[in-house]
Amino acid sequence: MSDHDSVLGQPARSDLMHADDRGCFGAYGGRHLPPQLEDAIAEVAEQYALAAADPAFLREYDDLLAQYVGRPSPLFFARSLTRHAGGAKIYLKREDLNHTGSHKINHCLGEGLLAKRMGKTRLLAETGAGQHGVALATAAALLGLECEIHMGAIDVAKQRPNVVRMEMLGATVVAVDEGGRSLKEAVDSAFAAYARDYRDTFFAIGSVVGPDPYPTIVRDFQAVVGREARAQILAQEGTLPDALVACVGGGSNALGLFTAFLGDDEVAMYGVEPGGRGAAVGEHAATMTHGRPGMLHGMTTYVLQDDSGQPAPVHSIASGLDYPGVGPQHSYLKDSGRVSYVSVDDRDCLDAFALSCRAEGIIPALESAHAVAYTVQLAGRYGPDAVVIANLSGRGDKDIDYVHEVSSRG
Repeated sequence: MSDHDSVLGQPARSDLMHADDRGCFGAYGGRHLPPQLEDAIAEVAEQYALAAADPAFLREYDDLLAQYVGRPSPLFFARSLTRHAGGAKIYLKREDLNHTGSHKINHCLGEGLLAKRMGKTRLLAETGAGQHGVALATAAALLGLECEIHMGAIDVAKQRPNVVRMEMLGATVVAVDEGGRSLKEAVDSAFAAYARDYRDTFFAIGSVVGPDPYPTIVRDFQAVVGREARAQILAQEGTLPDALVACVGGGSNALGLFTAFLGDDEVAMYGVEPGGRGAAVGEHAATMTHGRPGMLHGMTTYVLQDDSGQPAPVHSIASGLDYPGVGPQHSYLKDSGRVSYVSVDDRDCLDAFALSCRAEGIIPALESAHAVAYTVQLAGRYGPDAVVIANLSGRGDKDIDYVHEVSSRG
């Protein structure tokens, strides 16, 4: 499972797919850790390599995806969005229809199974929008594990429905009140908690970020999204798509969709970052657009930095995207030119949220609305025979009160 050298007969580009022996994608990635965590993370790497080659582990995981998550998720032809864009056919990969309402359950179940295999009794993680926290709390409940979720205090307030869900599922939610009180601080806090108690704990990172092997682990569990989308679009249209679109914070849903198509040079790929309120420092979280290489949370990657080289404050209307870094494989894909990274601002995101609701009867997560916004723009540049797939990574139940409040303020 960790290789995916061939997806439905199409060879993947190994140079874009795989970390090297240092855990790096080109110049990005690696394993930069305090000494007390080196053995713990090395154990995760060793055990994941064994699990990924174990047919019984893979069978149990695949069975849960089918019987518990409800996979495969549909690939939906969005007729009204297509008419609105006036160009390419728009398809939506409906990860919002998964159990728990987003793509996050794909890797949370995998990480939970790996934790049990390793004899761990507790799952520990960070969350921004709360979707990773809900999915991990769900996996913990299913597998009989304890669960602790660290979440920025701002996001606790914005995403109250997800906080309630986590608590109902038995998780302990730790509100982080330091610094910017958002996703970056939640990651810092979770890492600190892991350093204090790693013997019985599995740190279930919520995206394709962090020290090796986490960017590979999370990507591999998310790659089911692209494998399904590839088979579905070939069945429905008889051809590969002209373009793929997904939002990017840490970047797990994007790599989930992109991975199966990396060897298809004719398929364009777009990662959509949060342009926020503007280009000034602290007004956005568009790491690829405004960042530069640096170190963050145990990896080398593109980072939004202040003048002293520290992670800069960030903003996005979508809590799951307000992160000053990005997964290291995305950084390599940017430098290689294989994926283009663009941004959508808060206003266009809100407009796309409303458009999706009224045109298709689908309430998207604000994170996913960034992808919808760019997809509508992009589709208009193509003719009617072209096909664009957007990853609808999550549903918007968690966002409706916040969107209503923001819309009421004008």
